[in-house]
Order: sequence, then C-alpha cells, then structure tokens
Amino acid sequence: MKGTSVFLDHIAGRAAAARFVDGTLDDFLVDPPADGPDPVGTIHRAIVERPAKGQGGVFVRIADGATGFLRHAKGLSAGQSVLAQTTGFAEPGKATPMTQKLLFKSKYAIVTPEAPGLNVSRQIRDEERRVELKSLAEAAMESSEHGLILRSGAAAAADDEIAEDIAAMRSLAEAILSDGEGTPERLLEGADSYALAWREWGDPDEVVTQEDCFVGRGVLDALAETLALETALPGGGGLVVEPTRALVAVDVNTGTDFSPAAALKANLAAARALPRCLRLRGLGGQITVDFAPLPKKDRRQIEQALRTAFRSDPVETALVGWTPLGHFEAQRKRERLPLDRAVREALQ
Repeated sequence: MKGTSVFLDHIAGRAAAARFVDGTLDDFLVDPPADGPDPVGTIHRAIVERPAKGQGGVFVRIADGATGFLRHAKGLSAGQSVLAQTTGFAEPGKATPMTQKLLFKSKYAIVTPEAPGLNVSRQIRDEERRVELKSLAEAAMESSEHGLILRSGAAAAADDEIAEDIAAMRSLAEAILSDGEGTPERLLEGADSYALAWREWGDPDEVVTQEDCFVGRGVLDALAETLALETALPGGGGLVVEPTRALVAVDVNTGTDFSPAAALKANLAAARALPRCLRLRGLGGQITVDFAPLPKKDRRQIEQALRTAFRSDPVETALVGWTPLGHFEAQRKRERLPLDRAVREALQ
C-alpha cells in the first residue's frame, strides 16, 4: 500500500496513534498510563527547592508533590515561583527533566518567549513563499515581544490557517506567562498521542478513526512483529535491541551469511533500521551498538549511514562515536516512554 496512513485507536485502555508509510509501520505513539508521568511539553508553575551541587541546576516542586529538575538554572532562590516545562521522561526514581525556556508548539507555528525574532524553517526553500510567510508572521506577531518559528508544514498550508495557528499560540503563551506566581500547579497539559500525530505527522493520505481499527487494519500485528526481540534485516542478519537499566544494548549479527561481505552488509542495514527500532519502542538514553565485526576502514561508511538515518528521525540523537572496544555509542533524548508491560501484553 503506497502513501501514508494514520490510525487512531486505543491499546491497553489508552489512546494511541500509528503511522504507516508505504505499508510499513513507521511510528507509534501511546499515552502514558493514568497514573504515569506528565507528557512532554507540560507546563508547571513550580517552586524552587534547592540547588543540585555540581550539576548546574536546581530541584523544583511541581504539582501533586512531584519533583522536577531545572537544568542550567541560574539566579534562582529557594521558595521562588518559576514557570517550567517538561522536556522528557525521567528514569525511575529520578526527577522530571524541565526547562525555563518555554515553547508553545502547534502544527504550523512555535511561539518562543525566551527567543525573540521571526524565523521560517530552513526546510522551506522557495524564496517567494519564505517572503510571504515572513510577512504573515510580522503581521500576526505585531507588538509582541515573543519570538516565532514557522514550521515546514506552513509551506503548503493556507495563510488563514497559519494565522489562526499563530494567534492561538500567542494567546496561550501570554495567558501562561501572566500566571507565574503562586503555589505549584499544572498550567498546561502536554500533547497527547492524537494531538502529537496531528501536529507532527504532516498531512497523511488517509486518517482512520474507526473503533478497533488497530485490529481490523493489522496495526497490532505489525507492532507485535516490530517489537520482537530480533528484527530481521534486509538481505539477512538481525538486529537485537535490549533495554537495560543503564543503557540500551543493540547487537547486530549476520545470521547464516558467512560471506566476506556479510558483516558490512548487515551493519549498513542495521544502521538504516536503528532509528525506527528505537522510535517504535520509545527508547532513549545511552545507546550502545555492537556491530558485527568489521575492519576500522569500514567505520566511516557505517557512521555516514547512521547520520543519514537519524537525520530524519524526530527524536534528538547525538552520535558520539566508537569506544576502544569497537562499540558505537549514541545519546538519545528520553522524549517518549518505553512501551510498558500493559501495551506488550495487549499484543499477545
């Protein structure tokens, strides 16, 4: 099946969204459980508690008695009220990562209170359209001290839709920023899986919202196959992804292919498949890849394949490099929750 299809349904009693590209499951989003952490993007009014010595940040108290950690926080004193936005999911037992640099993000526009200026996505290369969008942004943000970024989706969108999007984000930003004093409170809930799918997945060829479409359209089968311990690689070999408490271990093997070119072929295929495997599992943190044995002269080719593959991945990932033992390391933002036991049991 050619084109892009988006399916909206529920799994384990929680809203979820799946995207297929040319018949292949490309992305999957699921809401946190009811008693789980706040979605990324949630904005809190927080109270500063104490500095974290040697870490360049402070701990803050947020809604429901939870604790957040503000990175790179300076000039704050205990008891002070601050606005803070969640930037990721914490490891078990750790404080929620947060920032004071708030972003108000929608499908076409991002309002940036801490970064003044009007900008248009570099992915929009049509100069005439860039000029039109810059003019539209100037009109919509007139007399505002906030910054604005027009996203790549604005290139093909109608001007009135973009203007409406900007106005909504500007109004929301002004309302939140005026409410910074008081006790800990959740001021804005982060986007759920449906909102994220609408915001981040562009304009698909098909959107299916019928109840139980995950079953009827094979979404659950595709997800179960993708989440198997070993993912088959094109041309043979396999990719094994095993999350541990300390890191995500990835192993690449050549399967039954013992030819001289088998290792390079499997490693290149694994490099291309890795972003999707991590994305669908919701994995982040430290990633350590044990590629099939390869000579050092082939490392540059593997690195290039990794850079190309991660360039289009929506989750920020830093490709660190090779260890003395020949493993490749990466650091990936914990922007999604790993698929939990309830979701996996629903697939059985």
